[in-house]
Amino acid sequence: MHTQHRRIVAALAALCLLAGTLFALAGCKGGNEYVPPPPPKVKVAKPERREATDYLQFTGNTQAVNSVDLRARIEGFLVKQAYVDGAEVKKGQLLFVIQPEPYEAKLQEAKAQLMSQQAGLHQAEIEYVRAKNLLKEKAGPDTDVVKWDAQREQYKAGVESAKAQIEIAQINLSYTRVTAPFDGRVSRRNVDVGNLVGAGEKTLLATIISYDPMYVYFTLGERDLLRLQESRGGSGAPADHEKIPVEVGFSNGTDYPYKGLLDYYGLGIDPKTGTILLRGELANSDDKIAPGLFARVRIPLKKRAALLVPDTAVGQSQIGHYVLVLGGDGVVEQRPVTVGFSVDDMVVVEKGLTGDEQVIVSDLQRVRPGGKAEAVAAAPKAPAAGAKP
Repeated sequence: MHTQHRRIVAALAALCLLAGTLFALAGCKGGNEYVPPPPPKVKVAKPERREATDYLQFTGNTQAVNSVDLRARIEGFLVKQAYVDGAEVKKGQLLFVIQPEPYEAKLQEAKAQLMSQQAGLHQAEIEYVRAKNLLKEKAGPDTDVVKWDAQREQYKAGVESAKAQIEIAQINLSYTRVTAPFDGRVSRRNVDVGNLVGAGEKTLLATIISYDPMYVYFTLGERDLLRLQESRGGSGAPADHEKIPVEVGFSNGTDYPYKGLLDYYGLGIDPKTGTILLRGELANSDDKIAPGLFARVRIPLKKRAALLVPDTAVGQSQIGHYVLVLGGDGVVEQRPVTVGFSVDDMVVVEKGLTGDEQVIVSDLQRVRPGGKAEAVAAAPKAPAAGAKP
């Protein structure tokens, strides 16, 4: 009885398994169908219409306004260095001392020579007066008058020569003390104390440069020169009273934090290079600008109405710059554009856009020209300080 019951249970299980298999086969009868993924969502925004300042942009380098090589102008042993290498110094501060004793002795010798010539002149003046009196009384020859007059003139010349020797000795003695010609920083010493300097050459002791203000030099091509002149009404070199602003940035950023004024305008275009040299002067009271830095320079021209798009929306290929535009049917179009200057993180589009397009500003790598995309409006950007909508 139990055996028969087990057989019935086994038969029912087999029937259930068969029914499940038939049901699965019936469900797969229709086959698999491809369902395309939804179009990617991208942020879009219309180009911004606003007033922007046009700039001329260049590269240049910074240079110190004052730079002097401190040299030994006399011969002698270097006996003292009165500053720490690389220190900031003030105008007139003592930097080096060259052995002064020989030049002090020369000065004393010149003063003694002056006293000797003055004594001789005094004696000649007395003898000249005495000879003239004797001649009047017919008690002496006229040759004595002539002799002492010549002696007197000779001693006068000797006095003037001695005075000149004193001045030379004083100048040479002053050269034994090398002082700072202006406020600035001094380089390390080039000669150690105890060495002979100025022997046959004007030995370079150190170099001093000023840091405030600082110059920035750059060159301007012919086309940019004409644009600069046009922005100033077509005039040539700026007048003395005209202040043309200059903005400078360096390789550690993209902005132009240092402001100055153009203070030198070259005489004309160099025919060898086709450029003209310009120089700006920058305040540098905190000594952040060092000489010799590579500088990014720009000169503001004039404000004008412009179309701007985020710089992240602009791509570049072999044919030039482009943006991706989303059409009304959701199809992506690659639009060639001509870009101009940058304003903060925006780029001016000179040609290629009318201002009504929906420009893709994000997820550019997820779309392709001719493909589909779904638009999501981008948050509007705050205008730059001073910009007019």
